[in-house]
Amino acid sequence: MLSDVTALFRDYMGTGMIMIWYLVSLIYLWMKEKRRYLRILFLYMPVILLLIYFNPLFALLVYEMAEDEIYYRILWLLPVTAVIAYTCVCISGQIAQSKPAQGSFFHGRQGLLADLFSLCMAGALALSGSLIYTSPLFQKAENLYHVPDSVVHLCDAINVPGREVMAAFPLELVPYVRQYSPVTCMPYGREVTVDRWNRYNALSAAMEQEVADLEVLVPLAREAGCHYCILPAEREILGEPESYGWLRLEETDGYVIYRDTTVELWNPETGLYQ
Repeated sequence: MLSDVTALFRDYMGTGMIMIWYLVSLIYLWMKEKRRYLRILFLYMPVILLLIYFNPLFALLVYEMAEDEIYYRILWLLPVTAVIAYTCVCISGQIAQSKPAQGSFFHGRQGLLADLFSLCMAGALALSGSLIYTSPLFQKAENLYHVPDSVVHLCDAINVPGREVMAAFPLELVPYVRQYSPVTCMPYGREVTVDRWNRYNALSAAMEQEVADLEVLVPLAREAGCHYCILPAEREILGEPESYGWLRLEETDGYVIYRDTTVELWNPETGLYQ
């Protein structure tokens, strides 16, 4: 167990340089900082948190109650950035208030020396990390919401002002829908998109078939109260949607929106069913 949490900590450190700066900052504050409330925030709390994190009994308890891959999130509580920034400001302030020897280049130029220190620290911190834009996980955002444009267009198309709607989405869109629209509900969520959770949902399974069999899909969607079902435009469909009460509402971004007319959808603004 200890080896597992140690490996997580090592992965969390990245290149390791930021954590080195952090430890150096802790040592500096331990020796120099006298204010009690800052010592509690920047020194005592992080040390206690690290002791808890590396405690095998605590780790075992968390592993049993939650996923082991989220254990590293405890480290988010470490005020790494705040401690490094505060330490740099303290040192820069001390340099600015120092009294270089008479006749030295920096005599009367303490502010310049403090600025040079700040620039050097900023450069050192920048070089301590890696360029995020070179990461294979980085993708350029398509919009301000940082979700695919297709999700924005689909949610806007099925939006009914003043109320929630229920819609079945393809699994590739499920993680993004709730990020964009709090009023677009789904009969299944992230629990069916993560393989290790092994959560089976009959409706999501029917939605992901290479051929959408409406005889199977429609009753499942109707039972879940879905006002809409959204399928990829290239998906082959077995059966005629109209004969099952499905109305082809719109096609956008490679997806087709079907409205199940048998599931009542009341519009509070107009007072009418749609």
